[in-house]
Amino acid sequence: MTRRRKIVLFASAIAAAGLALGAARAHDVPKVATGFVADILCAETFVSGLDPGRNFAETTDAMPGAGLISWAMEYRIDRVRKDVTVTLFGLGRSHAIYREGLGCTLEHGAGIASVEPLPDDKRPALLPAIAGPAIVPPQSSELGAALDRAFAEPAQPPYRRTRAIVVMKAGRVVAERYADGIGPETPLLGFSMTKSVVSALIGVLVRQGKLKLDGPAPVAAWKDPDDPRHAINVDQLLRHTAGLALGSSLQASLGSAFEPVNRMKFAEKDMAAYAESMPLATAPGTAWNYHDGNTLILSRLIRDAAGGTPQDALRFARRELFAPLGMRHVVLQLDGAGTIEGSTEMLASARDWARFGQLYLNDGVAGGKRILPEGWVTYSATATPNAWVGIGAGFWTNQGDSFGANLRMEHGWPRDAFFAKGTIGQYTIVIPSEQLVIVRMGRSPNAPPHADGVFDLVRDVVAATREKGGWREGIEVFLPSRGEAERRGELTSPIPLPAPRGRTAPAS
Repeated sequence: MTRRRKIVLFASAIAAAGLALGAARAHDVPKVATGFVADILCAETFVSGLDPGRNFAETTDAMPGAGLISWAMEYRIDRVRKDVTVTLFGLGRSHAIYREGLGCTLEHGAGIASVEPLPDDKRPALLPAIAGPAIVPPQSSELGAALDRAFAEPAQPPYRRTRAIVVMKAGRVVAERYADGIGPETPLLGFSMTKSVVSALIGVLVRQGKLKLDGPAPVAAWKDPDDPRHAINVDQLLRHTAGLALGSSLQASLGSAFEPVNRMKFAEKDMAAYAESMPLATAPGTAWNYHDGNTLILSRLIRDAAGGTPQDALRFARRELFAPLGMRHVVLQLDGAGTIEGSTEMLASARDWARFGQLYLNDGVAGGKRILPEGWVTYSATATPNAWVGIGAGFWTNQGDSFGANLRMEHGWPRDAFFAKGTIGQYTIVIPSEQLVIVRMGRSPNAPPHADGVFDLVRDVVAATREKGGWREGIEVFLPSRGEAERRGELTSPIPLPAPRGRTAPAS
């Protein structure tokens, strides 16, 4: 196909979308597309140290429909100024700026908030060490075969492009493997796994008495009791049942570029303010709709409760969560207004993501200190009604009878598994009954469901680490399984943790 023919087809697609969805929304598509690419290339070039050409190819290949426009994109990486510019036929231009210790921020022409990075934190971790400095080879031939299978590429697309796997059993790494150019200290973009970190930070604030799950969320834009959004509470924001009219963030594809939530993410300086300004599509608490705006509003609540400044929010996250867990390779990126971009923008090493999962395996305790409120882990994994993919309060879950939970269990996942999930192949999976945390990072399409190989990975790892007669010698067991703890009556909740009502039904 000639270049001219491609240009005509691309312009025709935008025009058709404009007729179907409105010219204003179609006009946002180039900006959304270039913003998405600029943001990722900037973060994974300057923070992760990955090759931008390979990263661009793997990322766009994992996005359904992106091949229709990726050939027309041009990107420029300035390693002196440390910024990235992406253009698309002049119809969209995005500029991402890297700042040491803060990662990358999209700049839309009006400047970005000045933020001073935090000094290094030298405090010892509370969570016991999970491994030594060397890469831990699989501790059994069965684990080795599981990792071989997870890294093997199928003969035909869709390709898996696995980047990192860490398997922890009872608090110790028993197997890990990395793609070329990646190692145990390489920060990797977690995409929507960041939402689970925001959920944890909300939990810390609940434990401290600075936020409540029920009652109106302390959002200034909704303070008028006559505003229908005034009724939105923190629990609804965590569960994506607040009802704001932002579209959906459930799929990462070219088609999703038309959703207003993506204008918020790739064309707005103050993302939380944009989300807060949206009207309701449904009454709060009545319908489930997964979108990034909910979590960005929570990110603003964290900033406000921590002291009000970007530095306050970053310091709070480090002091209360990252430092106790020994998460030393974390970058929380910000929006242009200086608020943590808590929907998709945290980078951390695969081992650090595993440390985060271990906190939840330990029922919110690290080194004898309670980080999360009692009962918070159970609350987080409790299914949200009508969330057909199987989602709780900040985590995906196999509890309930959702389509997603049933599908995962049909493929060998235990019922008590719950997990942080990021688009195109990022997972931190917690399985209390098996004392397992499994981290998988990569660049895989979201569909079909087996494309990333995680169904097989979980099944293989569970089978490989089960032993008759107890745990492998030398591995410390920190806590009993959730089921055993519940039987003993040890999972109590001194704070009010609302449980969702009703049945979690599959999509009709």
